[in-house]
Amino acid sequence: MANLAKAKVGSDRNRTFLLILIPVLILFVAFNTFPLLTGVFYSFTDSKGYGAFNMVGLQNYIDLFGDARVGNSYLFTFKVAVVSTLITNVISLVLAMGLNSKIKFKSAFRALYFVPQILGALVVGYVFSYFFTYIVPALTGTGSILASTEWAWVAIVVVCCWQSIAQTTIIYITGLQSVPEDVYEAGNLDGATGWNLFRYITFPLIMPSVTTNMVLVMKNMLMVFDQIVAMTSGGPAQSTESISYLIYNNGLSGGQFGFQCANAVIFFILIAVISVAQTKFLNSREEQL
Repeated sequence: MANLAKAKVGSDRNRTFLLILIPVLILFVAFNTFPLLTGVFYSFTDSKGYGAFNMVGLQNYIDLFGDARVGNSYLFTFKVAVVSTLITNVISLVLAMGLNSKIKFKSAFRALYFVPQILGALVVGYVFSYFFTYIVPALTGTGSILASTEWAWVAIVVVCCWQSIAQTTIIYITGLQSVPEDVYEAGNLDGATGWNLFRYITFPLIMPSVTTNMVLVMKNMLMVFDQIVAMTSGGPAQSTESISYLIYNNGLSGGQFGFQCANAVIFFILIAVISVAQTKFLNSREEQL
């Protein structure tokens, strides 16, 4: 009887798990997997996003490698992603160490620093667009950097970092709080202070947080879109045209739906490869530390 009761309980639990899992799986397939497969299919066509289309095989993928505009968008995106990822993680780690120390109003400061994460990217972009277009030129007597093909990308980096630092800081604080106090006490007894304490004790122990933040921030920065829509619309002279913005703009309104679907497929593969490579490299660094 006891075995039958246990079997019944196990069966009921499995049924409950399936009832929870199946709806989520259906939604995931409907709104993620199916659109992905549809995009892959259209990448082999000359579709304009409407009307009839023809199959063109790998022609879209071949044309991608000869398109200067696509190449420039990849260079711009990777430049912004690399710079933003490094700046975000360095500033976030410094802030996390400060917010994790024994200071007054620590909780209030944490809440304050998390505000940028709550605000929508478009709202933040429009606010900073006004800031860079009117306030900064009025204070410095120079023109807006958003109108400069050489410096507009810096404004994009500033906004991306400002909004990303919030979540990254929280993850670092969580990592710092997981470090046992007795480890620091042992380090102090051995004479480790300041930089040596951070280098040989704190940093190795929070490497899982570093790995998480580096991968997540890089992925998010590679997909930069909202800030560009709000601040530059890809200008001036297409100098701030990210891959995501190019796919959206030319794919939906530029008559290049099939071509940009191919671009999206390549972009998806690149992000996956970069994320996996980052994770493996940083995990190997964790083991060495």
